[in-house]
Amino acid sequence: MLLPLAGRPMLDYLLDRVDEIAELDEVHLVTNARFADTFGSWAGRRSGRLPVRVLDDGTTSNEDRLGAIGDIRFTIEQAGLGDDDLFVVAGDNLIGYDLREYVSFWREEGGSAIALRHEPDAELIKQFGVVELDDAGRVVSFEEKPSEPRSSLAATAAYLYSAEHVELVPQYLAEGNPSDAPGNLVAWLHSRAPVFGYRFTGEWLDIGNKEQLLEADNLMRAQAGLPSRREYSPAD
Repeated sequence: MLLPLAGRPMLDYLLDRVDEIAELDEVHLVTNARFADTFGSWAGRRSGRLPVRVLDDGTTSNEDRLGAIGDIRFTIEQAGLGDDDLFVVAGDNLIGYDLREYVSFWREEGGSAIALRHEPDAELIKQFGVVELDDAGRVVSFEEKPSEPRSSLAATAAYLYSAEHVELVPQYLAEGNPSDAPGNLVAWLHSRAPVFGYRFTGEWLDIGNKEQLLEADNLMRAQAGLPSRREYSPAD
C-alpha cells in the first residue's frame, strides 16, 4: 500500500479520492503491530483534507491476525463508530472512478452497497468475489472466487454500510463466520438486509500482484508525463 506509483505512495492516490467525499469526517487506517510505525510516519507526512488516524490492532503474524472483518470491528470499537455510516475500502485499491457518485447512488438506494465492475474475462473473474443482482440492483448472491462464476460482476473491496448494518458486525463474528475476506460480510448481510450493487465504469486496479502493480505504476507515470517501464521498481 505504501509502494510508490510514479513517485507517490499508492495510498496517497486512494486518499485523494476519499478526501473528495464531503460527507466523510474521519479516516481510520487499521494495520498490525509490525507496520504501525511505518504507516504512522506516512500519515504524519500526508497533507490532505482529512487527517489519517492509524490504529494498531496489536497482531504480528498470520497466526494471530484479526482478519479484515475482525479489523473492521476493532476499528468500530476503538474509534467509537458504532452509530455511524461507514465507507470501508481496502488500501491496495487504485480507484479512478468518482467515489462521490458511488455515495450518491448509496444514498438514493438506502441500505448498504458494494462497488462492482464488469469483468469480461471468464478466467480472471474467478480470482474475485462474484455478485449477482436482481432487476432492482439488489445483491442476491455473492461467491468468493467461484470455479463457475454465475455473473460477470466482480466485487471490489469498497463498501458503504448504513449505521444499522454496522451494528450487525459483532453478530456476524459471534456466529463464528469467517473473519477474513471482507466480501464475506456482504455474503452474509445481503440475505438479512438490503445491499445494492454499484456498477462503476472507469479505472480500478488491485495492486496485490506484480502485474497489476506494474500496470498501476505505468498508468500513474503516464498521467505524470513519465516514460513507462517494463518492470516495476520503487525507484523513480
